[in-house]
Amino acid sequence: MQSQILKANEADEYYFEEGCFILELSNSPADPDVSIARARVKAGVTTKLHRLKGVVERYVILSGIAKVEVDECEPQQVSVGDVVIIPSQCPRELPILALKTWFF
Repeated sequence: MQSQILKANEADEYYFEEGCFILELSNSPADPDVSIARARVKAGVTTKLHRLKGVVERYVILSGIAKVEVDECEPQQVSVGDVVIIPSQCPRELPILALKTWFF
């Protein structure tokens, strides 16, 4: 592993079938232990219910407000600075209701 500074390129953002836009910030064989991405969900959009095998996701809410439901947790409102941790194979559907476009 070598020290790096990776620059984000907004033009690399793409639409993902789950219903959000993804900007990969770090995802390479040079650093296989982690993938870092920014996700954007438009207001009023609910992402498709899905599960990831072998992947624990951690969402840091960067902007916006949304109501999220993860596994058996009660739906909760999340906003800037909140962290949502989603274990492998845990069903997730995010957000249930985006109150405004949010980034995580």
